[in-house]
Order: sequence, then C-alpha cells, then structure tokens
Amino acid sequence: MNRKETIRVVDLSTGYHNKKETTVITRNINASLNDGELTCLLGPNGAGKSTLLKTLTAFLPPVKGEIYIGKKPLAQYSDSELAKVIGVVLTEKLTITNMTVDELVGMGRSPYTGFWGHMSDYDHRIVEDAIALVGIQGLRGRMVQTLSDGERQKVMIAKALAQETPIIFLDEPTAFLDYPSKVEIMQILQRLAREQSKTVFLSTHDLELALQIADKVWLIDKEHGVAIGTPEDLALNGQMSRYFHRDGVAFDIESGLFRICHRLDKSVRLTGDGVEYNMVKKALTRRGIAISSDDSIPVVIEARQDGMTVNGLKVGSIEELLDRVTTALNIQI
Repeated sequence: MNRKETIRVVDLSTGYHNKKETTVITRNINASLNDGELTCLLGPNGAGKSTLLKTLTAFLPPVKGEIYIGKKPLAQYSDSELAKVIGVVLTEKLTITNMTVDELVGMGRSPYTGFWGHMSDYDHRIVEDAIALVGIQGLRGRMVQTLSDGERQKVMIAKALAQETPIIFLDEPTAFLDYPSKVEIMQILQRLAREQSKTVFLSTHDLELALQIADKVWLIDKEHGVAIGTPEDLALNGQMSRYFHRDGVAFDIESGLFRICHRLDKSVRLTGDGVEYNMVKKALTRRGIAISSDDSIPVVIEARQDGMTVNGLKVGSIEELLDRVTTALNIQI
C-alpha cells in the first residue's frame, strides 16, 4: 500500500539558543513520516530525542533546516491551525484534578470549540468514539486523580484522538508502566495508525517493544547522527548494532532483538531437546556457565520433556539443577 507523506524534514538541525551561543544536538536530518505508520524514535539518553520531538511539534525552533507538514512549512502554521493538525501526548504526569475522564477527553475538542466552548452533538460523538477506540468506556465517570498511570496514558491518547488530528506525537508514552501495560499502549497506537490512517511518532526507551511493533524506526545518536528504516533493514545493514553497541549487550541478528552478553567462565555438557533444553541453557548462561561439547568435562546435564538429570541423578526443577551444577563445579575447582 502506498503511504502518503505527512511530514518532511529537510537538512534539519536541532538544539537550543541562548543569549551567548547555540548548542546543536542533532544535525542535517532528512526524513519523512507517513500516514498509517507507527514510527519509533530510539536512542541512548542524551542523544537528543526530546529535543527533536519538541522541534517537530513547534515547542522549539529549528537551529537550521525546514519542517513541512504537507507542503506547508511548520513555521507558517498558526497555533490554532497546528492544534488541528498535530496532537501531542507528553510524559509529564497530570496535575489536573476534579475533572472526569469524559471532561478531560472532551478538552481535545477545544481547537474547535474554544477552551470553555459549547460542545455540539458532533463533538460529543467524537469524544465517545475516541473513548471507545482506546477501550476506556469503563473509566468515563472516574475522576482523573484516581487513575493509574496506565489508565491515565490511555485517557491522554483518547484526548489526542478527540482532537481529530492526522498526526500524533508522543513523548515516552510507556514510561512508568508495567510490561503488559506497555504492550497494550503500543498495540493501541499501532492499531490507530493502521485503522485510522494516523501518522504516529513516539520516542521511547523500550527497545525490545519498539523493534517488535514499529513500522519504521529513527535511530538517533550524537556520534552517528540519524539512521532511518524498518527494524529489519536497520538490523541487516548493521545500524542497530552500531547505534547500541555497549559492553555486555549484543544485537542478535537472528531474533532481531538485543540480548545480554554474560561472562562465561565455567563449562558443562548439555544434551536434550525442546523447551526444557532451552530453559536450562538460559538458566546456565545467566549463572555464567557455558555449554561445551568437550567430552572431558565431568559435569553432564540432560534436559528433556520427561525429566532432567545432572550426572545421571534426577532433579525436579531448574533451581535444583542449578544447585547441583554449582556444587559440582565448585568441587571441581
């Protein structure tokens, strides 16, 4: 399917101005965002993710270059025009109290009604649709201050939807959430991009989740600049490894995800198959124990669906297996 370009940046450099100097954080970005796609902005702390996001949403002026929404430069949009084009969901926790979820989502209609404006039947219908799309009908009468972090994020996404903008920017929308809630929020955003043809662009530190769900990724780093592509293309061309290379962390090209590199200073022999074999191998690696085919190694483990043994002695759990192996290896030493 051909996607329509909604945002284009040309030779964009971002940073901060003060009276004495200009601090440049990212340089010469040329890229675009399309409708119907979820794009994730990834990079280490201090790489300039928040600065780039603030520049794209007109909270900060560019140091250099141009940002186009459609064919019109961002700088030529008035505040009221921009409020009908871009919805923004920030990380900061809400300070609003004594307002229901319905009322807060309804504030997304303010670009059309004015802050205290009267909502028409159409406005109410848009609010109801936004609440239904995010799946928070059960929260409608709740006061905002009683919501959990995950519930609050869903409400803010519904508010952005009620704003009826073709573009939604989100700054760390999964921050402060437990893992199931992170997955749920990302799946909601993915569904909104595809089903509503929205352009959804978000910054996140949740690498594993982003690589599994994003249509496109912008990798940002002070040393390497910005690399853009699908997670799979960035994996194949080596950019993913390059941008996130750290001691103790490696990008696994087979799975397309990152893994921890454990220091392995002891060895055992392991035979078997299936899930049990994989789980035992994972547990041994976590303990710093490598798997070897060297027949001279005296500690032999077997792990199959019908049971596990260490040097021929049956064990009932991986915890017990690890205790036996640790004891055997210490005796060896």
